[in-house]
Amino acid sequence: MLEPLLHILNEKKIVLASGAPNKKQFFDNIGLKVEGCASTFEEDLDPSNFKTFAEFVEETALQKVLEVEERLKRENRAADLVIGADTMVTIDNQMFGKPKDVEDAIKTLKRLSGKSNVVLTGVVVKPRGKDPIKFTQSTEVFFDAMTDAQIRGYVATKEPMRMAGSYAIQGKGGSFVKRIEGDYSNVIGMPVNAVCRVLTQLYGN
Repeated sequence: MLEPLLHILNEKKIVLASGAPNKKQFFDNIGLKVEGCASTFEEDLDPSNFKTFAEFVEETALQKVLEVEERLKRENRAADLVIGADTMVTIDNQMFGKPKDVEDAIKTLKRLSGKSNVVLTGVVVKPRGKDPIKFTQSTEVFFDAMTDAQIRGYVATKEPMRMAGSYAIQGKGGSFVKRIEGDYSNVIGMPVNAVCRVLTQLYGN
């Protein structure tokens, strides 16, 4: 999608407000040069203060972006564009972030077993000197039924401990997923197609 614009975009300093290599890899795969910069935002917002889950993940993504943008300015490394995202898993109108501990991960996976969950990723694209563009992408993920032994064995790998919803679809957790409806990259935390559409709108004229 971005091929006609890559010569323009790759002359700009585009920063991803994340240190996650899998998110950066998505952009590397399509030829877009981005610099990873992990945000130091505490991610301590209270979901109960927001009307919707979408508003919560968008605001968390925005705070990540603003922290990175301001830090780079102070270091005289200002970015032309900062992209940030925050992902949450929802089921039965309840939101699940990263597990607090092993038992929390086991409890979450038991909730997901044999059901579908909706992954929400709030995204912020912030051009320098302009208002941020915010949106939320959703993907429905259908899980196979899992036995207690399978759940505990998976948690013992430690993979779930750093993942929203206590699973990584791109890792061992993908073995439990029967199918998805929506954007696969969104489940990993960066809806690439939607971001590319925004970049096309910004730089396509």
